[in-house]
Amino acid sequence: MTPKLDAFNRIVVKVGSSSLVDHAAGRVKTAWLQALVEDLAALHRRGADVMVVSSGAIALGRSLLGLPLGTLKLEDSQAAAAVGQIELARIWAKVLGSHSIKAGQILVTLGDTEERRRYLNARATLARLLEMRAVPVINENDTVATSEIRYGDNDRLAARVATMASADLLILLSDITGLYTAPPQSDPNAKLLPVVARINAEIEAMAGGATSIYSRGGMRTKIEAAKIATAGGAHMVIADGRVLNPVARIAAGEPCTWFLTPSNPVTARKKWIAGSLEPRGTLHIDAGAMRALQAGKSLLPAGVTRVEGQFSRGDCVLIRTIDGSEIGRGLIAYDSDGASALAGRRSQDIEALLGAPGRAEMIHRDDMIFSGE
Repeated sequence: MTPKLDAFNRIVVKVGSSSLVDHAAGRVKTAWLQALVEDLAALHRRGADVMVVSSGAIALGRSLLGLPLGTLKLEDSQAAAAVGQIELARIWAKVLGSHSIKAGQILVTLGDTEERRRYLNARATLARLLEMRAVPVINENDTVATSEIRYGDNDRLAARVATMASADLLILLSDITGLYTAPPQSDPNAKLLPVVARINAEIEAMAGGATSIYSRGGMRTKIEAAKIATAGGAHMVIADGRVLNPVARIAAGEPCTWFLTPSNPVTARKKWIAGSLEPRGTLHIDAGAMRALQAGKSLLPAGVTRVEGQFSRGDCVLIRTIDGSEIGRGLIAYDSDGASALAGRRSQDIEALLGAPGRAEMIHRDDMIFSGE
């Protein structure tokens, strides 16, 4: 059985360049974009958090700069991105604004989702924008990225964003309806797979190359994106982005491919914290903090009695009770010097103690796992 779109509360929608931009004319497909934003606004009105990973900056920039179609030199590609990103952000702000929705622009590079401190900064920015009911529009920072430090396609970037933001659904709008048993362009017997419960070698073998000369990726990158998203606790769906109102069509049950996850964003994140990160320090907590954590609260500075070790913001640390028992671990919001200065103090004293505002939680509940969970 395929999931229902109404069941998802935090959704990332990836928009490909071939869906968004008329490359021959060098401009956005206005009617298509307006129809897509109608879908996004409907999700937003029912209370869902919505994020967009949008391609198209280079395509728009090359048109504005008069650059020819085809492969660009790195410096021309970066120049096109610099010009096109302004235009792309303006367009998204305008179409979302027509539905009284604020747009926020976030440009990321590979390091922003791979290096833990930068990852936490980007995650916090996304969370705050969503709290304020804005729609973040995210793209790779092509102006500074090089072949050695880039994603190279927005499918995998979208999957990383979905994991970083604890999304429960990633929608890839593409120039193909979904995953087929064989490339449909060359095999008339190819069949669309409506559901992929688990990605195995057979599923990976079905992936072909890029379907469009303007696509950086292809089905292979979509399978890689599905691996990232489902490991992070998000379902993923590949759907036809060439039609009007593509998200509404998914909700109506039109053909697409769902990749299912056995987890959810919270449990997947906790599993990652528990098994993939080496603890760099220890926080000892008092009985009051212990009760608060057992009640599902975050760890505040006031409940910390002692800090051990040298660590940086975003590192994994152990949490121990008065008798020294380890009860869990989590990603800390301060480095070891800051944590030591705040231990036992009230959250409202953070600015006075550190000279700048900081997060009220020493470790947020979403960044923490208890022993036995």
